[in-house]
Amino acid sequence: MPVHKIYQFYSELDYFKPKIWRRFEVTDDITIARLGYIVQVLFEMTASHLMAIEIPKGENLQRHLRKNFKGQDLKEHEAFILKLSHINGKPLIWRYEVKHEYFESLNMPHIIEEDATQTRLRQVLNEVDEQVQVNYDFGDDWLVKLTLEKIYLDRELPGSEFPRVLEGAGFGIVEDCGGAPGLNELVKAFKKKKGDDYEEYRDWLGIEDFDITAFDIDDMNFRLKKIPRIYKQCYEDQLQPTQKSIDLIERKYLKKNFSLF
Repeated sequence: MPVHKIYQFYSELDYFKPKIWRRFEVTDDITIARLGYIVQVLFEMTASHLMAIEIPKGENLQRHLRKNFKGQDLKEHEAFILKLSHINGKPLIWRYEVKHEYFESLNMPHIIEEDATQTRLRQVLNEVDEQVQVNYDFGDDWLVKLTLEKIYLDRELPGSEFPRVLEGAGFGIVEDCGGAPGLNELVKAFKKKKGDDYEEYRDWLGIEDFDITAFDIDDMNFRLKKIPRIYKQCYEDQLQPTQKSIDLIERKYLKKNFSLF
């Protein structure tokens, strides 16, 4: 049985309180695109918008080098560190997207653009504390920040165990609500359960209640084994999800449907 390194990440939805976060594990042989699909599942995204995965190579390199240089050595090598990690004075970023016929390059010299489907995770991340950012829906600009916490081998664990979530808190995003500021307004309205805003959100989502703190780890692990494949078909094969796939995404398998999609 092939043995792959296991990467443990801490991930958190940016610009929103209370924290919505996950600690999860993947194998190092997955593509950068699949990492993005996994993050989408973890944070209740539905593959209905564009996505980019950005690795702040400049910042990661600075962090790594500063660990190795201490005191006077750090001062002496500061210029060298900045030269390695910047282009035209801006930190180097590797940006990964699923390229298609409508793909448009950013054409920025400090951003190196690559196809997310052609690069494996182990090719771009191999140091603990390196960071990644997933940007979903370039209108609402949902940002999820990932930190690589741990790299290890476990020969007893079969590959079918991954991806898996170890712990977390908070529900996730609500599609098309206006990003983190809009989600904050939505949560406030459902807490009041009265007024024009509440009625508008209630009618739009078709639900009476919304608990932003809800998180079911068993359900999430079930979804992680099934939904990334659907998202791959959406992004890479440009296929519309079947009704069976939509029912799965919308949690029709639960007796009490609390879908927001």
